[in-house]
Amino acid sequence: MQLIQETPDLSAYLAADEVVDHHHPLVRETAAKLARGVANSYEYAQAAFEFVRDTIPHSQDSGDLRVTWRASDVLEQRTGICYAKAHALAALLRAEDIPTALCYQKLDVVHGLIAVRFNGAWHRQDPRGNKPGVDAQFSLDGERLAFTPDPATGETDCPVLYAAPHPVVLDTLKAAGDRLHLWRTLPTAL
Repeated sequence: MQLIQETPDLSAYLAADEVVDHHHPLVRETAAKLARGVANSYEYAQAAFEFVRDTIPHSQDSGDLRVTWRASDVLEQRTGICYAKAHALAALLRAEDIPTALCYQKLDVVHGLIAVRFNGAWHRQDPRGNKPGVDAQFSLDGERLAFTPDPATGETDCPVLYAAPHPVVLDTLKAAGDRLHLWRTLPTAL
């Protein structure tokens, strides 16, 4: 699949905003801790990916009812669904000047992940969190995502690389009072 930048300006994929708030002290502190002891940007990106994937439980898996959407809140509260975890990973990567896009798959509902830019190419990564039947890994040598869309059932990969969260996703997160409400209102299309 050919990934398509929403904007040709690569600096947009380094920007901070209210969601990917990599200027926030907790994001900066977490990024600094992860950067210690790594030799290069690739190792840092893998460490950040594994940190978000493995230490921030997916709220559906853990049963946590809180809904987070801002990267710093995800890091502070240690919970989030796929979109929120993608926002946290994007913030940690952008904090270390690694261009990062938000991207989506249309499964039975819209699923959120990120793409990271290395060596002149975008590489999708899925920090959702592993569980039986889900084994997402950081890779620049072919995708190791949590899910593979099934075109026979109408599932697809969305090729657009967004610099900011898609408004449909963000509005859904912001409107949800708890995860149970969120689960009833997850977007099925962008």
